[in-house]
Amino acid sequence: MKVDIYSLDGKVSRQAELPDFFSVPVRDDLIRRAVLSEESRLYQPKGAYRWAGLETSAKYRGRKEMYGAIKNQGIPHLPHEVRPKGQWGKVRRVPHSVKGRRAHPPKPEKILIEKINRKEYTLALASALAATANAERVVQRHHIKIDHAPLILEDAVEKLGKTREVVQLLASLHLSAWIEKAKEKGGKSMLFVVSDASKLKSAGNIAGVDVVDVAALQVRHLAPGTHPGRLTLFSEKALGILVKRIQEKGVNA
Repeated sequence: MKVDIYSLDGKVSRQAELPDFFSVPVRDDLIRRAVLSEESRLYQPKGAYRWAGLETSAKYRGRKEMYGAIKNQGIPHLPHEVRPKGQWGKVRRVPHSVKGRRAHPPKPEKILIEKINRKEYTLALASALAATANAERVVQRHHIKIDHAPLILEDAVEKLGKTREVVQLLASLHLSAWIEKAKEKGGKSMLFVVSDASKLKSAGNIAGVDVVDVAALQVRHLAPGTHPGRLTLFSEKALGILVKRIQEKGVNA
């Protein structure tokens, strides 16, 4: 499938062949799994100290024959602190006591990461990329009309160092409405995929716009909230790197 290559003035400079993985079927189920797997790796593990509330001398002395037994003494049959001469201290250890342990605290050893097979993830990435090339999907997600997708730009786009230059580029591509909608309603609008994201940091200052290095591109970038069809702009160089990346993972491009 042929695709137009746009220059910085918004005009078609030439055409190129779009990689085959942009034509794979869009698998919403795989995309959802991949996004949830990626987001689970961002979770912060948390949990209580293992011995919290248990570092105390308190013990239960309920047997009648025990030294200092509390049976038939008119006090709660609960773990009490050990005091000199067989005296009873305060109740400790149990969850409803002062400074007692928590009943069901979060456990640091809990597995938070949701794993996904490598081949499934690669197919999910290709599927998310295919959704960006489906104009109907893009319109369905953003509710703004667009004639064609995806948008491939000349490598000169990676040299835009100022935000106003990026804004001018988007205006020449007739994408100003996307920025206005992001300003009014918030949320994600478009995504720039480039070979070196550090050279296009200025685009990140625009409402709803994200910039990602093609080497770090993930499914969650292409389908925020597990919903595929994000408007994506690729640089030519990034597209070439992406082809090699997908081929190495086993999906023909």
